[in-house]
Amino acid sequence: MTEVSDDLTDLIDLGDLGEQRPNRVAPWIAMAIAITMVGLFVVLIGADSEGGQDAQSPLLGRPAPEATGTLVDGGNFDLSQRKGSWVVLNFFRADCVPCIQEHPDLVEFTEQQAALGIDGAEFYSIVVDDSREDVEKFFADNGGDWPVVLDHQLIDVAFGVALVPETWIIDPSGIVEARIISRVSTERLNITMQQLREVYTG
Repeated sequence: MTEVSDDLTDLIDLGDLGEQRPNRVAPWIAMAIAITMVGLFVVLIGADSEGGQDAQSPLLGRPAPEATGTLVDGGNFDLSQRKGSWVVLNFFRADCVPCIQEHPDLVEFTEQQAALGIDGAEFYSIVVDDSREDVEKFFADNGGDWPVVLDHQLIDVAFGVALVPETWIIDPSGIVEARIISRVSTERLNITMQQLREVYTG
């Protein structure tokens, strides 16, 4: 009888230990989650304050993929025909909040580039999964008179665009030089363009 009682006591003790173990681990799990969330928050804040984040891509340093389409005004777009000029492609959708937020910066950037004359970059918006009506209303409400590629042969897929907005810069030789994800600022675009021009002409 004593042996049975001892066995039951051992089982009860082990059961108690089993119940206590998660309680000892739980605070560490909570702390790890909290640290991860704080880190993510800091990264996101940093991304917004800098005006986007540089992102890696197999396309960087290589010739830009084929990109053709039809502009909102009915004209044709062919990226391969833009060699000789710096080209900035901005992938967007009219109901995308970061796209709406960055639009005034894009208007300012295009105006500054236009003022540079032949040395200024050509700017194109590439519509991703949106209708002509929504796109036309977007530009009517928010301004911007640069070319907008509405119908295209999956340019977003060719560039590996997962989420809008994304901004890509192609040099006059047709080489992909930069990929910026998330909302971009005028300052960020100007700094990036200046750095790339210096390297290109250096």
